[in-house]
Amino acid sequence: MIQDCTLLKNTLRWTEEVRQDFSKKESLAYILTVAAGATAAFGLLLYLFDPNVHTLADGVWSAWVTMTHVGFGDVVPTSFFGRLLAAALILLGLILFSLFTATLSVAFLGKDMAVLGKELRSVEKESEQVAEEESRILQELARLHQRLDRLELALAARADAKAGES
Repeated sequence: MIQDCTLLKNTLRWTEEVRQDFSKKESLAYILTVAAGATAAFGLLLYLFDPNVHTLADGVWSAWVTMTHVGFGDVVPTSFFGRLLAAALILLGLILFSLFTATLSVAFLGKDMAVLGKELRSVEKESEQVAEEESRILQELARLHQRLDRLELALAARADAKAGES
């Protein structure tokens, strides 16, 4: 029982987050507006120009079913112009479905992408700091090599001087 309540609570929280994400996406509203407008306009054209479409509601229904690729077949355009409109609706449906899918993907993955972007910037900054530190270490190492070379030369000179004295 408690697990069911927790699952319901998490589902409601997730649903609210999705709703908030979608409310920020103006493109989703544009896509739905275009779909509704195209359905109404093409439905009216089918009603006006195809003899097999007897009512405006049938025209709108046929336009929606064609655009969404459901294809019930209860209202079918029979005239050349009606079929031409149906072909245009099929293409428009493909385009709108693609845009809708992309918008949903962005809405679901947008937060994750923002988090990944923030993490990437953090890693880039850390990488720059490591590169700067590496440069300082290499400079110090070069300085120590030079000092060691000078000490070796001085030691060799001293050894030569002692060898010359004896």
